[in-house]
Amino acid sequence: MTTNDVIAELRSHANPKNVEGMARFGISSDGTLGISLPTLRAIAKRCGRDHALALALWDSGIHEAKHLAVMVEDPKTVTKKQLESWVRDLDSWDVCDGFAWFVNRTPYAYDLAMKWSTSKREFVKRAAFATMAGLAVHDKKAPDDMLLQFLPVIRRESGDDRNFVRKAVNWALRQIGKRNLACNKAAIATAEQIRADGTKSGRWIAADALRELRSDAVQSRLDAAQAKPKRPS
Repeated sequence: MTTNDVIAELRSHANPKNVEGMARFGISSDGTLGISLPTLRAIAKRCGRDHALALALWDSGIHEAKHLAVMVEDPKTVTKKQLESWVRDLDSWDVCDGFAWFVNRTPYAYDLAMKWSTSKREFVKRAAFATMAGLAVHDKKAPDDMLLQFLPVIRRESGDDRNFVRKAVNWALRQIGKRNLACNKAAIATAEQIRADGTKSGRWIAADALRELRSDAVQSRLDAAQAKPKRPS
């Protein structure tokens, strides 16, 4: 499918009522068509992996086209320079999170998460912690230390009270803490430190994370996972 074909199809699915609803959840209406994610995934499936198409879609200025660009780009061949360029274009939390979920499948995820965590740009910084959350979920072969290196960064940035940042910091902390018992213990300790630091956003991050990480549901699941015999390698 050509870029023009894809954009024409996107426009055919435009739904102004959905745009209004998305705005209530903090998603900008600029360049937004109001297309559902299932519809975008169906289009992406037909497009397949297509680097040139991904670049053109991202540059189109259409909100949903950026979602689609991430879906059709290849995480094995995307360049670090491209990711650095795309992250600076982020202007909404939903595209940011889809982008971050893509980044965590690339070879650059750990380095970029660390780098972006110090950014003054709200959505670049959110991308850093959304990437950390994704790595905790998807990078199942990574040693714990790869994820635990994020905990001091999470604590350092827990005082950022911008809504989309603090929620992503909390998200990363919780996902790391649900990985296994060792990570759970380390994440709980970090949450306690964040709470003791006393910032307004930090107190919210810590309270929310501790509530989940200490819950019977999480503790029971992690206990069961540790007790389960491991398959021979």
